[in-house]
Amino acid sequence: MAGHPISPGPDETGASTTDKTTRVPGIPVLETPAAPRPDQHPPLPEAAQNFLREHGTDAPRPRMILALLSDGRWWSANDLVRASGVAYAVVSSLLKSLEEAGELVREPERDRCRLRRPAHYNGANAPILADPVAHLLSEHPRAAAELVRAVHEGPSSDLDLDHVSATAETALRRALFLATRFDLSQRTLLCVGDHDLTSLALTLVQPGARVSVVDLDERVLAHIDAVAERLGLPVRTYSADLRLGLPATLRESADLVFTDPPYTPDGVELFVRRGVEGLSDPKRGRVLVAYGASETTPKLAAATQARMVRSGLLMEAVWPDFNRYLGAESIGAASDLYVLRPLSRTRLFAGGDASRVYSQGSNAKEAKGGLTLERATAVLERVSELLGGEGAEAAQSTQDPAKSDGAEKAGRSDRDDLAAGAAVPALVGDWPREVTKDVRVRLSTWMDSPTAVGTCSVVNLTGGWERLAPRVALAATTDETFVLVPSSSRWVRDEAGQREFRSLVEPGSRVRFLRGLGAPDLTAIRLRRNPEPGGSTGRLLAHVQGRAHGTLTTTMRTGLVEVAAWRGRPTNKRTARHAVASAPGWLNGHSLLDLPEHRFSELRVLASELVARVEELQRAKG
Repeated sequence: MAGHPISPGPDETGASTTDKTTRVPGIPVLETPAAPRPDQHPPLPEAAQNFLREHGTDAPRPRMILALLSDGRWWSANDLVRASGVAYAVVSSLLKSLEEAGELVREPERDRCRLRRPAHYNGANAPILADPVAHLLSEHPRAAAELVRAVHEGPSSDLDLDHVSATAETALRRALFLATRFDLSQRTLLCVGDHDLTSLALTLVQPGARVSVVDLDERVLAHIDAVAERLGLPVRTYSADLRLGLPATLRESADLVFTDPPYTPDGVELFVRRGVEGLSDPKRGRVLVAYGASETTPKLAAATQARMVRSGLLMEAVWPDFNRYLGAESIGAASDLYVLRPLSRTRLFAGGDASRVYSQGSNAKEAKGGLTLERATAVLERVSELLGGEGAEAAQSTQDPAKSDGAEKAGRSDRDDLAAGAAVPALVGDWPREVTKDVRVRLSTWMDSPTAVGTCSVVNLTGGWERLAPRVALAATTDETFVLVPSSSRWVRDEAGQREFRSLVEPGSRVRFLRGLGAPDLTAIRLRRNPEPGGSTGRLLAHVQGRAHGTLTTTMRTGLVEVAAWRGRPTNKRTARHAVASAPGWLNGHSLLDLPEHRFSELRVLASELVARVEELQRAKG
């Protein structure tokens, strides 16, 4: 149910016999229907009336709960929340009041309740505001069916990313609103995060639209790509942690933006500002935001709205309860749809801790993480020993008895560590100030462009950044890189995760996992440039991996020229360009750093095919 359930009542029939309406020739006057008489239904029971009085002018909200209960069926509190859009706290309070008045029957073992005298609550039913897109839904049965399937087959929610799945109907409603309110034919929508599959919905109902999706959840990107390819939809996906910025390709690329961000003030501000960065013409574009807060916590919503206003955004429209969710009952399992109009190009995100924009999980403001001075010092001491060869004990290579995962204990250095010398490593990421006397690089800078910092670097990904480990490793310009992550990270905790990590960074780097480096719960991933990456395909991949910030079409092309020279059969740029032109469309517009993870295995196959293609073109030329 969108909106509030009671419209302002017209004048009562017979209240006045004089028609005072001003009539202008040529303009028809709509006749106002008579309002229902207040005595058409018997008054509600006293407990219900008291509860509604307590809510004053906002009484239509709890009245919707009474209207639902009046059907006499069994209801759980969560079902009432999802059907009405009213916050759980309000629903729970109303049910408690009715129970104390003897108006409610409960089945605690089945977590449900119903009214004892449902007929006494028929008066709770009242008109509701018109839904802006309900009349359009029936025209798109195929889109509705495809979205039901896509939502059902989609990945589960990641609580660390504040995911709560929207209903399939909500995705369709969003698409219909976008396609009706805006002209998106031959224009581009940017989805800043898209766990709810708004991208698929829009391209199903507006064939002329193009959509770009940027998300941190690799499962979401893989699912969207799979559905888009199956249905032939023009959707392109990009991997990025929005806390660090948009991929370069997506900056100033879109006509319109949609986002359903983390529902914290910092989260909403960050995602909205990334959206504005993605607009090609902010003054003519819009950013549509799904945002909700419980009606019992208006200060939270006010703080979020204040961020939007300070960012130079006009709230052009707000549609209450437009989005519905399979969860989030604390905010009514619903959120509002904001239409924001930028008044200028909004400045970059500058508030708070950018790593803590989520409301729960490892990236929440309340979560512990990061490196203390003591732990940071211990980590750097061990790195110094490994680089300088302090101590003569060999590193223990036995496997962790708790996990057969191939990770080594971070003991003293092997003999080959002596060759590295005593280089002072550059520190990347968040480090205590006391240990950053030498070179320190922001993680956003590291990921945005190649950063020359010497021969060695240590990257701190504790404190909510460990998802980025493979991409951070690929972004390195140093010959040797230590990537520090919690030992619980998926990349290091078992053999499967370590194998997956290697598949993303090899053959360009040699990889070792050093468990317990600096602290028992820390693991360092040690990477060294691989001077012998293998044959033609391996060398092409290593060339691309060593230039991860560059566009893949360019690095593939230059790599093919380099590989051909290594094979003793040089080729020119034109031949290499012709070979790359035969690559699948997903390659275009990507760097290795924003390529979705599921494409990496396809990239290996493509590298082999392109090498063979160049050889074929060379043979054709004689």
